[in-house]
Formats: sequence, structure tokens, C-alpha cells
Amino acid sequence: MRFLIGITGSSGSIYGVRFLERCPGEKFLIVSDWGARVIEHELAKNVEDIAVHAKAVFDDNDLAAPFSSGSNRYDAFIILPCSISTLAKIANGIADTLITRAAQVALKERMKLVLGVRETPLSSIALENALKLSREGAIFMPVSPPWYKNPSSMDDIVDGFIDKVLPVLGVPVAGGWREDALE
Repeated sequence: MRFLIGITGSSGSIYGVRFLERCPGEKFLIVSDWGARVIEHELAKNVEDIAVHAKAVFDDNDLAAPFSSGSNRYDAFIILPCSISTLAKIANGIADTLITRAAQVALKERMKLVLGVRETPLSSIALENALKLSREGAIFMPVSPPWYKNPSSMDDIVDGFIDKVLPVLGVPVAGGWREDALE
């Protein structure tokens, strides 16, 4: 499987980095300028540190990168975390960065687009933008970890949410809620 992963400037960069680490298959990464700054602030890492988990990293300012075109297919584009600004740009057809352009391509080509928004509370404008994108086929996944797994660490909380994202992409994950009752 081939995945395009975008990390924007919203807080919660650990989710995007952990997804990049755990997601199987061929992975391509785009990190916005603010995404890079948040990674440095929250994780004391830089893009080069996390790039080892991707086949290639593209500059968010490079609108001539391969994923600016629908002729370069992938199974899903995951933006995690997705800032409210990025959500608004995508919902309103603004394609001024590689992340927003690739999202426009995903929508027009009917490729899977998953947006992991970490912001709270959400304004009516953000909710309307999410609804608009959901109607276009995007999957809106607010970062909300599953507490039924009784997490005991920050890693458990982050992994719990990643365990919710992976199946949306067709990647099986064991340990669903009350899975043992299915035996």
C-alpha cells in the first residue's frame, strides 16, 4: 500500500509521527513549516529525525512535487494532525501548499483523504468546513483516543488513536473493544 502523510502546525505532532512509524507500506511525507516547528517544540525532533520512516519527504512549498498530480496514485492521504487552517483551505479549494494541493487532488480523484483534527473547541465555521469535506468523501477523524482500552501511559493514548486510524485505511489492528467476546 502507498500512503501520503501530511503533518501540519497543529499541536499533537506525536500523532503524526507515531502514525508514520507504525503505518505499513510505502510512505511519503510532507511536513508544513509550522508542522516542523511544532515537532521541534513538542518532541525535540526535526524532520530529518522522522524522515527515516518515509520513502521520501517533499517540501510543502514544492507545488511541482509528484503528488500535485492525480497521475501519481496512492491508497490514502492522511493529514495528522490537521490544523484548522489547513482544514479551511482544503474545504474552500485553496491549494497554495503541497499539502493543500495534494488534498485537492485526492478529492477530485476520489482517493481516500483522512483528516485528523486535534483542535478543541471547534467553531461553527470549522464544523461547516468538516461537514463540507465529509460530503465530498473525506474522513474527518478528530483526535479522540479510545479510553475503553484503559491506557496507562501517554504512549497507550497515542497508540489507541492510531489503532483507530489504521483500520480506516484497510490496515488490520487487533484488540478491538470486547474483541474477546467474538471468540
